[in-house]
Amino acid sequence: MASKKLLLNTFSILIGSIILLSGACASKGAEAAVAGADQPAESVAESTNMPEVIATETPEPTQTPLSTATPDTRMKPEDWQNWPIIPEVTNKSREIYALGRELGVNPNAFSKIGDCQNIKESFMGLYDLKRYYLAPEQADWQETIDNFSGFFNRDGKAIEQGLNVAAALSPLQADPEECQAGESPLACELRVANPSFAFVSFERWWPDVTPPDQYEKYLRMVLDTIMAHGTVPILITKADNVEGNHQLNYIIAKLAYEYDLPLYNWWRAAQPLPYRGLDPERNDGFHISTEAWTERSAYALGTLNTLWKGLRDNG
Repeated sequence: MASKKLLLNTFSILIGSIILLSGACASKGAEAAVAGADQPAESVAESTNMPEVIATETPEPTQTPLSTATPDTRMKPEDWQNWPIIPEVTNKSREIYALGRELGVNPNAFSKIGDCQNIKESFMGLYDLKRYYLAPEQADWQETIDNFSGFFNRDGKAIEQGLNVAAALSPLQADPEECQAGESPLACELRVANPSFAFVSFERWWPDVTPPDQYEKYLRMVLDTIMAHGTVPILITKADNVEGNHQLNYIIAKLAYEYDLPLYNWWRAAQPLPYRGLDPERNDGFHISTEAWTERSAYALGTLNTLWKGLRDNG
């Protein structure tokens, strides 16, 4: 299902109510067989009157077989473009989900953390507004919509136009009216929403000012903070390549692989869309089209459905 284009049709969205976002918005081993025949025991008899002594074999100690590590069959980060669109439950996500239960996270809450590509108008808000249609094969997704009702059409404390991965960790960027003193936007959102899942999507970066390794550094800090709260992070690749060589998508996949976290491969889902999901009118190489809003939201719902039910039922 993950690699197929979803058959999602939406009812009309109030596009006129959407404020267009600014352009600044912002990972032959040889067999170890031992050859040789058994060595027969020899009888040793003395030529004297002493009784004959029969030499016996000394039993060899039983050796405990060495344990074999489970092969890692996951696709490598270098092959991220072929990763599935909708991820499966990972072992690490099971650990985090179990921790969240112990810590008392809200099983009916999820967060969206990132820049303007993730605001409610363009990302998943339609499910609270009842402006969606589920195909017959997606009928069971309704349970997920019902479970997380109220969190689709919501902009949390870590969603902001131009918010990048470093700013999400800065108390200077937090909402002074609702966030506590010294609290970053990310920490504020985790406290306020107390979510069981968090979509993480920081798409805009300035490689000429800050090299990609700094993006990786701060993204690690974001993930560590989310996981420590008992919230399962869901990383999202991006449709654009403004930084060149898909450096950020590689870093996103790299960290998903290293941490063993679920990754929603939006980049792959966007490839069949007109202009590969990018907005031809804005033509800034970054913002996605309104058609892509629907597709991105649909696959995100499919991702949330797969992970939530997989962890709830088998976690």
